[in-house]
Amino acid sequence: MADTATERDAVRSAIENVAARMADEKEYLTDLDSAIGDADHGANMDRGFRAVLEKTDGMDEADAADLVKTVGVTLISEVGGAAGPLYGGSFMSASAELSDGVTAESTVAFAEAFLEKVQDRGDAPVGAKTMVDALTPAVHTYKKSIEEDDLEPVEALTKAVDACERGVNFTTPIRAKKGRASYLGWRSVGHQDPGATSTLFIVEEIQDTAVEYLGDGDLEADAESPTVPDEEPTPEDGEPGASE
Repeated sequence: MADTATERDAVRSAIENVAARMADEKEYLTDLDSAIGDADHGANMDRGFRAVLEKTDGMDEADAADLVKTVGVTLISEVGGAAGPLYGGSFMSASAELSDGVTAESTVAFAEAFLEKVQDRGDAPVGAKTMVDALTPAVHTYKKSIEEDDLEPVEALTKAVDACERGVNFTTPIRAKKGRASYLGWRSVGHQDPGATSTLFIVEEIQDTAVEYLGDGDLEADAESPTVPDEEPTPEDGEPGASE
């Protein structure tokens, strides 16, 4: 286990990297959301993480769990639409898994708790064209890489990024069944989901930060058997819910 100061520095670095990425990708996320949503996902994520930077600035004595909890609380209060509760609530809830430090085991628990909270709040299964389609393969691949393949966290994250990217690509040819995009019906086909895309950006920046602090070594990026369906599942009845 790294010391508290190193863990704090790594989390702060990850926050800064994610915030910079959201600023850089603001227009791209807006373009994606313009096609199937409210055209505000880019602005919301950029505004949210700018606020996170302000809130975490000066938290010099905070541990990793407190910093991540602050990320969640801030996103809930600053990000509009469904994204605030989904991202913010999940960061806030999952932060408890890091209370004893940042380890391979605690980060697996964090990832699983994050995914569970997203699914609970958004009520979206894999295949509904939401952030769940990117997050699910990322989390499952990370867990498998750590617990079954006995890989170091950096390589496990590298594989998780690959699985997450496949999940993002999976959202393009399928029809949306949750969120505002679901109202478009078959017209949502052919458009990449913005929430899945911003999820990928977050996972990529976490992986880059891990490389910075732990070293890269000889990384194999290809994820074996990521949890991404081969075909669109049978549509489910019910009212559209939140996605991203």
